[in-house]
Amino acid sequence: MERLAAHFTDALQGLLEGSGSIRGHKHLSAINNGPYHHHHRDDPPHHQSDVLAAFQLLQDMSPYVKFGHFTANQAILEAVADDRRIHIVDYDIMEGIQWSSLMQALVTRKDGPPTPHLRITALSRGGNGRRSIGTVQETGRRLLAFAASIGQPFSFHQCRLDSDETFRPSALKLVRGEALVMNCMLQLPHFSYRAPGSVTSFLSGAKTLNPRLIAMVEEEVGPVGDGGFVSRFMDSLHHYSAFYDSLEAGFPMQGRARALVERVFLGPRIAGSLARIYRARGEEGCPWAEWLAVVGFQPVKISFANHCQAKLLLGLFNDGYRVEELASNRLVLGWKSRRLLSASIWTSPSDPYL
Repeated sequence: MERLAAHFTDALQGLLEGSGSIRGHKHLSAINNGPYHHHHRDDPPHHQSDVLAAFQLLQDMSPYVKFGHFTANQAILEAVADDRRIHIVDYDIMEGIQWSSLMQALVTRKDGPPTPHLRITALSRGGNGRRSIGTVQETGRRLLAFAASIGQPFSFHQCRLDSDETFRPSALKLVRGEALVMNCMLQLPHFSYRAPGSVTSFLSGAKTLNPRLIAMVEEEVGPVGDGGFVSRFMDSLHHYSAFYDSLEAGFPMQGRARALVERVFLGPRIAGSLARIYRARGEEGCPWAEWLAVVGFQPVKISFANHCQAKLLLGLFNDGYRVEELASNRLVLGWKSRRLLSASIWTSPSDPYL
């Protein structure tokens, strides 16, 4: 837990220095004394090989990634079971690992029509980093190669966000006859900080497009503006303490592996979380699942098969994990007494899938 405290200390130091990000990292440098020093905002982005390695380690150490991906994918498979063409718009595709398992499920299903054509549109932005145009293009090339290797009809496109990271539905290429799915993964290891306006623009835009399904995965933390900075800081501390504890339980002897996951994902996530809390002082906030309900999206009941899949997944990991049904359309992954993240499934009020 000393390392976790160091991440929070450095994040707070960044806020005090006016950066809203991690700065000096004196505390982590003293603790690490090794190759996995913490990431500095002024350093170049993490090498792609480090990101992929950390992502794979996180999947091996915890159900954190697969829980959201598998729950979303199962809901997508059920929603498009009879469709010949599927179009998924992905808010944060990262390395595209979520979609390899979906493709495998599509090509191996025994019932229904022949393998449908899958089109994925990934949102990208200018500049460098994990959502840059070049990085997303590389993800697209990997997905195209994988799809070809298993016989999945597939095409890949990008949709560039505006300079302020807002999403314009008019920038999206739509084809008549496609079942449209919007995928919004907001949990770690996805981006450490997103302006709420960017997510809002994506979900508001989704409403105008009348998608068949919206899959939302988010961390289970308290409302950003609720209770003041100290209260929200403590909630964030407890949240990431539970997450860190679960990683230690999964790989107790793999200190270097955990350090890589920290450097690439956890540290930046903590810094982004505290920056968001600081910037939202005095503002009200709520979980995105609640926001979707307020603006008129309709819940889609999570199937018994999907619920069973989540329980089977947790059986592969430490006994401390649990799954909870928070609502008919919302499953929660917990560690001991703490909720870590939730996956919720929605549809448009006008969609016949209701």
